[in-house]
Amino acid sequence: MSIATNVRTSTAAPAIVDQALIAGLGAFALYHFALAALMAVSPHAFFTSIGPFGTYNPHYIRDTATFNAALGIGFAVALRRSSWRVPVLAVTTAQFALHSLNHLLDIDRAHPVWTGYFDFFSLLAATLLLGGLLARARTGSASTPRSQGELP
Repeated sequence: MSIATNVRTSTAAPAIVDQALIAGLGAFALYHFALAALMAVSPHAFFTSIGPFGTYNPHYIRDTATFNAALGIGFAVALRRSSWRVPVLAVTTAQFALHSLNHLLDIDRAHPVWTGYFDFFSLLAATLLLGGLLARARTGSASTPRSQGELP
């Protein structure tokens, strides 16, 4: 006597996770492009609104805008090329972790002081989010190898 079991494997959960990964990559691409644009176009607005540490230096702010633009490009490419996802997320997670540490060291030097705390905790939250996206990208890249030009 043979009993056939109808086993259905659900692809809904991995599909939702893949959609979350794509959404995260897209959100971080937009974030980095928007931040780079603000820093390049209006460094003083960036300094007074987001980065009120030390002395205002528009050249250094625009220099940093180029790093953010490069990360934005990396995230944009990673949307289409799955082989870019782990490296882009790994480098950006490391950058956010180091940036968080830097803000922790200067947490009480922002003007006003509360922005130092806000900056640190928001950077830490983003670092954790990036780490989660990195873990998902690593799992996805290990279980489903894709060619460089292939979409998810």
